[in-house]
Amino acid sequence: MRRLAQLALLVCLCALASAALAVDRGQFEHVPPDIRNWFKSVIAPNGVPCCDISDGHRTSYDVRDGVYWVPIQGQWMAVPDRAVIRDHGNPIGEAVVWYVHHRGSIIISCFVPADAV
Repeated sequence: MRRLAQLALLVCLCALASAALAVDRGQFEHVPPDIRNWFKSVIAPNGVPCCDISDGHRTSYDVRDGVYWVPIQGQWMAVPDRAVIRDHGNPIGEAVVWYVHHRGSIIISCFVPADAV
């Protein structure tokens, strides 16, 4: 349980550290309020907020042996089960992945498949 809490803290800190890189510079000004609110309300199963619209990346995905895989920077990565959000819906109809860079690695913090209900 302590390890899970440490991981949640790490993901949260990484998300805050990367916030300066993922900034809304007006590119999302035409996003409808309901979609903007959805992005702000998505929370990972471990209780960590996924952050905001500027932090989420629309993505394609594949399912291999029951595990979601997403391409990030040209590399297919397995989505950890702790990051998959199945019960928050998906009003945009495309999969969205939230990830951060930490010590040379990519950590997937949240993933919502296109058909989430």
